[in-house]
Amino acid sequence: MNASVSVPSLFNLRPEAEQAPSSGIVDVFNHARGREGVIPLWVGEGDLPTPAFICDAASRSLAAGETFYTYQRGIPDLRQALARYHERVYGLPSDPERFFVTTGGMPAMQIAMRMVAGNGDDVLIPTPAWPNFVGAVTVAGARPVAVPMVFGQNGWNLDFERLEASVTPRSRAILVNSPANPTGWTATLSDLRALLDFARRHGLWIVADEIYGRFVHDPALAIDGRAPSFRDVMSPEDRILFVQTFSKNWAMTGWRLGWLEAPPALGQVIENLIQYQTSGTPVFVQRGGIAALEDGEDFVAHQIDRARTGREIVGRLADTGYVDLPPPSGAFYAFLKIKGGRTSKEVAMALIEEAKVGLAPGSAFGEAGEGYLRLCYAREASDLEEAVRRIAEALPRIAG
Repeated sequence: MNASVSVPSLFNLRPEAEQAPSSGIVDVFNHARGREGVIPLWVGEGDLPTPAFICDAASRSLAAGETFYTYQRGIPDLRQALARYHERVYGLPSDPERFFVTTGGMPAMQIAMRMVAGNGDDVLIPTPAWPNFVGAVTVAGARPVAVPMVFGQNGWNLDFERLEASVTPRSRAILVNSPANPTGWTATLSDLRALLDFARRHGLWIVADEIYGRFVHDPALAIDGRAPSFRDVMSPEDRILFVQTFSKNWAMTGWRLGWLEAPPALGQVIENLIQYQTSGTPVFVQRGGIAALEDGEDFVAHQIDRARTGREIVGRLADTGYVDLPPPSGAFYAFLKIKGGRTSKEVAMALIEEAKVGLAPGSAFGEAGEGYLRLCYAREASDLEEAVRRIAEALPRIAG
C-alpha cells in the first residue's frame, strides 16, 4: 500500500489521520502537469461532460430556490427513483427505505466503514484495489488487510485459500469490488455465493462496491446486460452494505452524488452519520440525480458502447510483445502487465516523457499491482488510437 504522510511529531496527530495513504496516481499527474499534448488516461472517469438534461434539472431546482437544508437521508423523490431504478436493473422488488443519499461514493464508503470497523479491527481487501478503499479503512481507524488476487491467462481471480488464511478474530468485514477497479475482474454468481458463504461462516460484513455493474463486457457473465450482483444470491438477513455513485454511469464525477444501500433497520444510524459528516446533499444536485435515473438509459448505453470500443482498441497493446493483457471482463480499465525489470512508477513516468501518455502506476493499487499500469479507456476512440500508437512505439525503449 502507499506510504503515509510524514508529519512532525510536535503536531501529535491521531494515527488514523497521519497514516492515511497518499496517492501514487497524483504523483504521475503532477509529473505531467504543464506538459502540452499529454493524453490523460490515469484517472477513473470518461471524457464526456454531464448530459444537458441532467444539468437542466439541477438548474430548474436552483431557479426554484431549492437551496436550503434538506432531508439527511435524501429527498423522498430521489430515494423513490433509486428504488425504481434498482427494480428495473436487478428485476427485484426494492424499498426506498434501503437508500441513503450521500455527497459521492467516498462518503458512502466512509459511512459504511465507520459502521462496521474501527480501532483494533481488520478489513479484508482483495488486491490490486482502488487506493481509496485502503484510505477509507485507515481513516476509520481499522487495519486494511491486503489479500492478493491471482493473475493468470484469463486475467485476475480471487484466491479463496488466501482469503481463508487472512481471517483472524480481528476481522470484521470484507470489501468486494466487482466489476473491479483496476483489474476488470468481474465476479461470477459462483464467486458471489462463495464470498457470501465465507462472510457468513466468519461473521463478516460485506461492503460491496458494484459501481461498474452496468459495464460488463463478457456475455457469459452478463445477467440482463449487467454484472452479477450480491442481490442475486443474498437473503434479507445478510449483512451487506452497497456503495454506489452517479459518477460513472452518467458522467457526474464532479457532482459528488452517491448513495449507500443498507437494511432499513440501520436508517437512524446512517442518518446520524450523514448529519455529522455533511448534513445532507444539496437538493439541486439530487434533482440532477433523479433526471439521470429516470431519463438516462440512452446515455448509459452510449457510455457502455464507447467503453467496449475502447476495450478493443487498447487490447491491441498485447500485440506489441511487451504487454500481457487478458481482455477485462468489466469496468473500463485495462491493467497492463509490462514485461521488463522497471517499476510501474518508472514506466509511467517514462511514458509521459517518451510517449506523452499518462497511465496510473500499478503500485498505486497495492503491492499486488506492481509491474502493471492502469489505463482508463472510457474515452474518445481517436484519443485511444493515438495513445496506443504512442505507447507501442515507446515500449521497446522503456520497458527495460
